[in-house]
Amino acid sequence: MKVISFLRKWTLPSSIAVGTFCYLLFANVPFLSDAGQTLGKIFDTIFPFCVFLTLFTTFSKVDFHKMRLTHWQLSLILTQLVLIAGNVLLVLAFSHSSETKILLESMLTCIIAPCATAAPVVTGKLGGDINTMTTYTLISSMLCALTIPSVFPLLEHVEGVTFMTSFLTIMEKLAIVMLLPLMLGWLVRHYVRPLYRYIMAHPNLSFYFWAVTLAITTGVTVKNISHSECGLFILLLIAFLSFMICLMHFKIGRFIGHKYNETINCGQGMFQKNTAMAIWVSYMYLHPVASIGAGCYVLWQNIINSWEIAESQKKTSKIG
Repeated sequence: MKVISFLRKWTLPSSIAVGTFCYLLFANVPFLSDAGQTLGKIFDTIFPFCVFLTLFTTFSKVDFHKMRLTHWQLSLILTQLVLIAGNVLLVLAFSHSSETKILLESMLTCIIAPCATAAPVVTGKLGGDINTMTTYTLISSMLCALTIPSVFPLLEHVEGVTFMTSFLTIMEKLAIVMLLPLMLGWLVRHYVRPLYRYIMAHPNLSFYFWAVTLAITTGVTVKNISHSECGLFILLLIAFLSFMICLMHFKIGRFIGHKYNETINCGQGMFQKNTAMAIWVSYMYLHPVASIGAGCYVLWQNIINSWEIAESQKKTSKIG
């Protein structure tokens, strides 16, 4: 019982630990390598379904009548644009140094990435408003589709890639990830009442789907770091910088949230990033090593999420 209680309290760190352990085990034990390759293919197959189920079960709870534009959302968008502009100027200023440029580009991928599609999941777990958070996630994704094709050609030239092709590619990815589960969630909420009642009766369902997704994501992240060709010092520096960016986003989000009495929503909206999109952007436009920043970021943001959830549960138990 104590083990189950621990896993419930520290679900996200447990997922990170499981993903890390499983990859290192199957990658480094010779007689498990074949099984590891088979499992890798299985995880590649089930990963999209886990993401879909995470969002579908969350979006089924969204009240579309309460999805609205708010002042805190606009403040976060403006703040992100300022941070993007500042980071772009730094990249351009230090473009003569390849290592410094890679470090700054790894930071930029963490800053320019949209709000994570799973942000409403953790927001709901913390007692925030999943309706306005879902709205912000959609707005942030649209901003990402506009800023990425506008910004990255200034830093790196990619042959055959235009603003329109990049915009449409990003919109296609976001439509599949965001809009499909959102529409199906709306249909279930209004027309498939037995399934809707089941989802509502199990409020942590989406959170545990996300935990499975995180374990797979962690395994992939550890794999990318292990196979990186850059030196240990650069890897550690990228990991440290991604942590500082994550902490900065969290602090800025909470600071803005205090002004609007929306600390949970602003904190999650500002610092929880769609790192899958950030990694794709790195490979599409930048040096592949820059993707390690986003890979590390996903670990940091879920460690912070775990701390938030633990603190929230502690407060709830005291009240109870």
